[in-house]
Amino acid sequence: MGLTVSAADLHKFCTDLLIGAGVPSADAGTVAAVLVDTSLEGIDTHGVSRLPAYLRCLQKGRIKAAPEIRVIRSAPAVAVVDGDNGLGQLVAVQAMEKAIELAGESGVGVVAVRRSNHFGAASYYCKMAAARGMIGLAFTNSAPGIPPWGGRKPYFGTNPISFAFPAVDGPIVVDMSSSSAARGNIILAAGEGRSIPEGWAIDADGRPTTDPRKALEGAMLPVGGPKGYALALAVEILCGVVSGAAYGPRVGWMYDEGLQPTDVGHFFTAIDIAPFMSMPEYLSRIGGMKTEIKAVPLVEGADRILLPGERRRMTADRRRQEGIPVPPSLMNELNDLAVRLNVAQFGEKATV
Repeated sequence: MGLTVSAADLHKFCTDLLIGAGVPSADAGTVAAVLVDTSLEGIDTHGVSRLPAYLRCLQKGRIKAAPEIRVIRSAPAVAVVDGDNGLGQLVAVQAMEKAIELAGESGVGVVAVRRSNHFGAASYYCKMAAARGMIGLAFTNSAPGIPPWGGRKPYFGTNPISFAFPAVDGPIVVDMSSSSAARGNIILAAGEGRSIPEGWAIDADGRPTTDPRKALEGAMLPVGGPKGYALALAVEILCGVVSGAAYGPRVGWMYDEGLQPTDVGHFFTAIDIAPFMSMPEYLSRIGGMKTEIKAVPLVEGADRILLPGERRRMTADRRRQEGIPVPPSLMNELNDLAVRLNVAQFGEKATV
């Protein structure tokens, strides 16, 4: 059986590991907060499970531990951010903060990011905007995983798309991959020796496969067939072409043995609701819509209607009480890295 770890303890351990890999303390805390929040919500494929890969990239110098993240171009409501090859979570938090700042000045803020890395769950950054009474949008490209419709060789990343809309009892959060499943689910299945459902992926020869290892050698299938391909293309244009980052097969894969920066691109938008209507009016209208949606008659076998983001909040509430489950294999891997980084292993008392 795996451990269940409190969010606070897991945050401290992740922060210590990142500091051990050379990340400044405040930045390490920011990255750890994103990872733990993601795991709290049950998105285990994009939370703490990704930390070993980040740490290895930091150790190899493939990701810069102390980047100089800066705005390199700006105009009213628009900015381009150079992530200086820093940890994707750190770059993304600063970029969304810039988008929120711009939205406060102009009603909308749009920030394109180049020279970044894998940033985890896109929803985290949208929730940042929602917490400030704004609508948040976040997109990112990634290493090739999806072929163009009709092809069998990957060209686009799984290219997630996320939105968050403020609401009284928690934001409505849309978070989806352009592929039939997030690549993290396939990575997790491969690590655990599980098969994957049919329809998720093809092997290197273009044949459907349920073997996650063959899927990683082949390609993910886009969600909704040609519609998913079109979404992946749109995200690639915004995050790769418009931002000035790498696009298509030029985007690096952090799990390979290469040392070149991955040059991932992101695209963030924050939209202030105030220019459209007062916040009380907006909250009343969106609250009314939520009530109507939940009142729609149920199909047989359904017990209720949930809005996007509600299941994650329920999972987070439960895990705050019960702890976050950490598989033994992941904790062993993190503890091995702790030894190499001269950091106290989980559960050990730090020596002075």
